[in-house]
Amino acid sequence: MKNKVVITCAVTGSIHTPTMSPHLPVTPDEIAEQSIAAAEAGAAILHLHAREPKTGKPSADPDVFMAFLPRIKQATDAVLNISTGGSSQMTLAQRLAPAMRAEPEMCSLNMGSMNFGIFPMKDAYAEWTHDWEPGFLEATRDVVFKNTFADIEHILAALGEGCGTRFEFECYDTGHIQTLAWYRRQGLLKGPLFLQFVMGVLGGIDAAPEQLVHMKATADRLLGGDYHFSVLAAGGRQMGLGTMGVVMGGNVRVGLEDSLTIRRGELARSNAEQVAKIRRIVEELGHEIATPDEARSLIGLKGGDRVAF
Repeated sequence: MKNKVVITCAVTGSIHTPTMSPHLPVTPDEIAEQSIAAAEAGAAILHLHAREPKTGKPSADPDVFMAFLPRIKQATDAVLNISTGGSSQMTLAQRLAPAMRAEPEMCSLNMGSMNFGIFPMKDAYAEWTHDWEPGFLEATRDVVFKNTFADIEHILAALGEGCGTRFEFECYDTGHIQTLAWYRRQGLLKGPLFLQFVMGVLGGIDAAPEQLVHMKATADRLLGGDYHFSVLAAGGRQMGLGTMGVVMGGNVRVGLEDSLTIRRGELARSNAEQVAKIRRIVEELGHEIATPDEARSLIGLKGGDRVAF
């Protein structure tokens, strides 16, 4: 795997709303089509959320997930990674319902509770496609994304032990890396661990080169060599810090969940466009992109034949 880079694509998420981009996939058909195109462009892992088909509001309905998961699996060999983060405005049971139904190879796991502020985005728009959008954003001013130690332990047991699922450990600050290292010392986690450094969310670490160096140094100190990392930078820092992460020996995540643009002031037309751009950068740096099976080997996944969809 030397010089191989795993590209993850986060296809739709629960942060951006339909008003913000006409290219944000909302319906199961749109999510499936954009996921398949992103895989064809070079994404080895697809990080997946769902939305209510008529309104675009984030959804944790397992039936909505099942409207696109089998279709993506039939069309591509990509690793399908289901979010357990859902939205800060969902309960833990709601957030876990899709993954418990699908028993996927991989899930995301936020490594702590935190303020998760997306309310500043509300000020950029005077008109909205759907009535729910401004209230959804504003609610994050007074809502904490909850993943307590007990919540994390429940997810590790229910999905990790119960379903053989492994995790994209989402670390929004260095304290999350400390929590991850503590669970590893307790014997609840086996390597290799796959960390996602999440940068630029209001309430977490900011998207700055110095902070990326700090997060990598913290992971090295606390986890030693038994981990792999990827870099997710929100908004306009997506490509720059993602590239820096590759230079530092890591992997990279792009997608319309994390940024709606392809360059300053220009909306990305699709997830595949972002994947194609970061792939060009990775290959110009002298690396190769990892295939889905190489990503499976790197992270120690159970295989796409052992899921429930």
